[in-house]
Amino acid sequence: MKELQVPFDSAWILKNRRKIKKALLADGTPRMEKKIAVLGGSTTNDIVSMLELFLLENGIQPSFYQSEYARYWQDAMFENPELEAFQPDLIFIHTTSRNITEFPEDVYCPAETVEAALERQYTHFTQMWDRLAEGYHCPIIQNNFELPAYRLLGNRDASDIHGRINFITRLNCKFYDYANTHTSFYIHDIQYLSACYGLDAWAEPSYWYLYKYALSVPAIPDFAYNLTRIIRSIYGKNKKVLALDLDNTLWGGVIGDDGQEGIEIGHETSMGQAYEELQGYLKQQKKIGVLLTVCSKNEPENALLGLNHPSGVLKPDDFVTIKANWEPKDRNLVETAAELNLLPESIVFVDDNPAERAIVSGQIPGVAVPEFDCVEDCLRQLDRAGYFEVTSLSSDDAKRNAMYQANAQRAQMQKTFADYTDYLNSLEMQGTIRDFEPIYLQRIVQLTNKSNQFNLTTKRYTQSEMETVAASDRYIRLYGRLEDKFGDNGIVSVVIGEKVDDALHMDLWLMSCRVLKRDMEFAMLDELVRQCREQGIQKIVGYYYKTAKNAMVKDLYGTFGFTKTKDMENDDSVWELNVADYTNKNHVITVNQKECAEQ
Repeated sequence: MKELQVPFDSAWILKNRRKIKKALLADGTPRMEKKIAVLGGSTTNDIVSMLELFLLENGIQPSFYQSEYARYWQDAMFENPELEAFQPDLIFIHTTSRNITEFPEDVYCPAETVEAALERQYTHFTQMWDRLAEGYHCPIIQNNFELPAYRLLGNRDASDIHGRINFITRLNCKFYDYANTHTSFYIHDIQYLSACYGLDAWAEPSYWYLYKYALSVPAIPDFAYNLTRIIRSIYGKNKKVLALDLDNTLWGGVIGDDGQEGIEIGHETSMGQAYEELQGYLKQQKKIGVLLTVCSKNEPENALLGLNHPSGVLKPDDFVTIKANWEPKDRNLVETAAELNLLPESIVFVDDNPAERAIVSGQIPGVAVPEFDCVEDCLRQLDRAGYFEVTSLSSDDAKRNAMYQANAQRAQMQKTFADYTDYLNSLEMQGTIRDFEPIYLQRIVQLTNKSNQFNLTTKRYTQSEMETVAASDRYIRLYGRLEDKFGDNGIVSVVIGEKVDDALHMDLWLMSCRVLKRDMEFAMLDELVRQCREQGIQKIVGYYYKTAKNAMVKDLYGTFGFTKTKDMENDDSVWELNVADYTNKNHVITVNQKECAEQ
């Protein structure tokens, strides 16, 4: 819904929230259901209603538990049958600077008194976080603290140990240290958000005195959207690709008319500096795993000429694909998605031309198309929209562009083979298939939340849930990584089965789409059967749960040699395999015998 895309009209959204919700619920979009507990240190009703709209827009159907006014700590720390029965999938703690109770009251008190107060305030929160984590084993999102509305000591308030700004700054740093040492714990940065909004407007006191809102009501949509960024990232709803126009988007001017020397990029002009900064920002996005592509109406040689400008930050080899032609851009975007084995909705399309933006928005549902008027506004809107919000980083993220570029090389080589099996053998593929290891657990969780197409049950796991699975002897767990002569694809497949008597029930079977049709699924199956035999398991029970995105694996168990035992509603199905009857199916991937037992 365009009205919920950055930049949005907060006043209009607040006024029309019921109409917006009704339209979202009626649009037929399949959504994952999540139970969210909101523990507030102030009034949270409008926050919850706004959060619901943005989550619905992002493919998440929420249900909410709300604490009574300012009872966040009591709900967390004491027996709470209602919250326990709710069993939240995620907990959000909405506290603000108005909930700080240990501010130094005397500017002449000793430093050790202030330090003790700071430690007491921090412990107040850590006890709560630890108890919630132990009791509910779900992600926790915690606000940091916005700066106070006044400075008793003026500018000295930031540096003096007795100042409230100093106290808040140090308390926030303690929160960050906790976040960096605890999985499934995330900081919602309202200090930055309130600064962007304007602290005076954010903390308009009348909303506190009248309604006990710790922020102004007009700021709530911005608050809820920023919080939604974290939640959608946790549940794998981030975008994956930036598809970039060139002329007047990555540089000023038209390369075909102005030539390389005539376009604006670099320090020589003010506009050139702005385009250089945008390119630098996009280069940093690539480094955290965002795939960069080009979608431009241009001659190929002119596109490359512009990308090879001496002052340009982005070069041709920074892009996974470059589509510079005169075809409709919506067609090029669909082809780009197909080549990357991704859905079109994974793409953010960036173009300075409003007409091109309107065509793409109208033709490809789900593609994000940010609105902007100039290059400076482009960078701001991309950043505020948070399409690629980072809640976890793995080594594979940094290598993602290189992995997809290697895939393009594989595709080119495939064209030289008449026989597909000969092509696969030529790749000299090496697989490593092992039980979960702590060093890879973050990447495994990331895959479970990002993989949608080759995913038979689409079950999602938090870090803490996966740690529980990894520590239990009730499961057979496998991760698979794949290397070939073009490079390392990283961890690309995850399998989890629960042992019940003499059967293994498959909770999860997924694979990254970047290794489709490489027979990695057969290598995983071979190792799974080997481990079942070793542990006395006689049959494997597989489940397929249909979603809007996983039709490609509807009959996967059939290709494995399973027998369908049940057809359920909505095309869901159950399959079984007699382990004793199975014969190995993988013939093209050599499993690393140093790290994995023989198949």
